[in-house]
Amino acid sequence: MAGLAAASRLAARGFEVTVFEANAYPGGKLTQFSESGFRFDAGPSLFTMPHFLDDVFLHCGKNPRDYYTYQKINTSGHYFFEDGTQLHAYADREKLAQEIQHKLGVPGKVIQNYLQQAQRLYDRVGTIFLENSLHQMATWVSSKVARALPGIPSYGLFQTMDQWNRARLQDPRLVQFFNRYATYNGSDPYQAPAILTSIPHLEFNIGTFLPQGGMHAITEALYRLGLDMGVQFRFNTAVQEILIHQKQAKGVRTQLGFSESACVVSNMDVYPTYRKLLPSLPAPEKTLHQERSSSALIFYWGINRSFPELDLHNILFSADYRQEFDGLFRTFRVTDDPTVYMNITSKYEPGDAPEGGENWFVMINVPANRGQDWDDIIIQSRKAVTSKINRLLRTSIEPHIVCERVLDPRSIELRTGSYQGSLYGTSSNNRFAAFLRHPNFSHRIKNLFFCGGSAHPGGGIPLCLQSGRITADLIVKQFA
Repeated sequence: MAGLAAASRLAARGFEVTVFEANAYPGGKLTQFSESGFRFDAGPSLFTMPHFLDDVFLHCGKNPRDYYTYQKINTSGHYFFEDGTQLHAYADREKLAQEIQHKLGVPGKVIQNYLQQAQRLYDRVGTIFLENSLHQMATWVSSKVARALPGIPSYGLFQTMDQWNRARLQDPRLVQFFNRYATYNGSDPYQAPAILTSIPHLEFNIGTFLPQGGMHAITEALYRLGLDMGVQFRFNTAVQEILIHQKQAKGVRTQLGFSESACVVSNMDVYPTYRKLLPSLPAPEKTLHQERSSSALIFYWGINRSFPELDLHNILFSADYRQEFDGLFRTFRVTDDPTVYMNITSKYEPGDAPEGGENWFVMINVPANRGQDWDDIIIQSRKAVTSKINRLLRTSIEPHIVCERVLDPRSIELRTGSYQGSLYGTSSNNRFAAFLRHPNFSHRIKNLFFCGGSAHPGGGIPLCLQSGRITADLIVKQFA
């Protein structure tokens, strides 16, 4: 996403842009596949902040609606707890507050106040991180930073998400509900700073959305925009080396030979960028050795019946959330009672499944790949996942699975170059994580730039789109 966005933005400013892609398709993790009449989005499944995507097209002088359309989803998710509680998380602050008061007995005012604070955090601090390079002095001498500084004590920099949520929410199920937002950048709510409690603002104050045609429509729209802007795409063409001469990036070497350029942007994970593409360049070891984000184990199931109690996004919570995250980031083991996320686009895109059926994207968070026995983990996790689904949905799901594919950290790394299969590059499990993430430019090599989930500002579609914008703006400014 970041590379596609940066390419079109640069082409709009008069640059001649060539994209080299190792795969046969664009989009990185945001791709799709079909099997037995079911269509599956293979990667990211949540779409928030659509104005970030629209901005790419507007910057290029195009009407976004000529490339893709989307709808707002009334419910951001259906939540199922082990005690039998079911919660419809309406993508509307007032309706969510009413639902929580009705189901959990927590006064609606508590939720209203929580989400108002989430909005304040995002408006005062979040936009600074998302819209600017943190590694240039101009960012820190801006008036926006000056306005934000007095509020530092209230931003939760010295509390974890869990500490923040337990102090403000009155029910352990509600704490678990809001702790889950740490997973949106592959982090641990028991370690990550409370400033990440601004994330729910995106869903409940702004909204949750779905592109027509599913999430892969985003990739198709950005790819078509790139073609219209004159971007040249070279698929099945892996970059073998970024060529450096006299401390300047001069181009790239592929099986096609040497391609000279005024600057180089790596949208690859920064770890393999340094280890594989810049082998003779001293690497920023402190950055490369940061804790990796969590990865994922995904079962793509074609289901031959419908489940009216499920929606686009569904979450079946574990009974012991802390133990689950201890496994993700301390023992690097997969719990036998994982939280299960289920995405079903056929609820809104009927053509994604045969009539009467549903396309289930069933995911659990797992540790980054450190050589665990993933074949055994897949077997055991499938049993745990089906057991939880059967228990909480009061069904027997196995007879209804008519086709299956599996994605694990090994295949994620193989297909996307994400080191250890981590979904978001590095985790945000300490208060300095945002500052330690790799900048969008090289301090050592002139005309070498970085974008994507492992660079600033981080992973996920909205942040990657912003990463592409920040990087393109830096390049335009340098060559102006």
